[in-house]
Amino acid sequence: MNAVITGASQGIGRAVALTLADEPDARLALWARTESKLEDTAEACRERGAEALVQPTDVTDEDAVGRSAHEVLDQWDAPDVLVNNAGTFQPGLLAETTTDAFREQVEVNLTSAFTVTSAFLESMQEAGRGHVFFMASVASIKGYPNGGAYGPAKHGLLGLARTLREETKETGLRVTALLPGATYTPSWQQSDLPAERFIDPDDVAHTLRDIYHLSERAVVEEVLLRPQRGDV
Repeated sequence: MNAVITGASQGIGRAVALTLADEPDARLALWARTESKLEDTAEACRERGAEALVQPTDVTDEDAVGRSAHEVLDQWDAPDVLVNNAGTFQPGLLAETTTDAFREQVEVNLTSAFTVTSAFLESMQEAGRGHVFFMASVASIKGYPNGGAYGPAKHGLLGLARTLREETKETGLRVTALLPGATYTPSWQQSDLPAERFIDPDDVAHTLRDIYHLSERAVVEEVLLRPQRGDV
């Protein structure tokens, strides 16, 4: 299994990488900006028997995405799994959000997923197989105060996933949007709330792997995960 995972250095992305590392003959391309953190994830994946390719990549840089994608395709061919997980959360009221701050969150949370997917889409369609995952959010379907830029960006990400699903369903490609609520990642670890109040990143990763293992006759288009006690 060949997989490309963006935002693989921490949080949900790292959990996904470690979970997929347990797959037979797993080859994982790990993308994020910080090489040292990627190396740590890669070493943990290798200890599980996977081959791990460390690719420090700024997913908002189209040229950087193109170079990393070319390296993956040159070494491994089309990915079986593409996980668009890279994202950022910067709180702020809409009325207080600058245009530059809004654009930044759209770039990281939405445009990057378009750019990364576009870099692999032709090869995956030609292969007639593959599964594209988008790490959306509860904020993709519900507006939250203090999410002036994040919420709109995540709404757009869900729209991107839905559009790709409709345009590729006859090509053998599967598309899934995961919509987790508050998950215990670095974005939330400074909170005063206990870890038990949040989703465990491993639960999101295991959900992704289980969806991937469905037969080719079925696809989970969207799945909503929330903390047991509801939204934070």
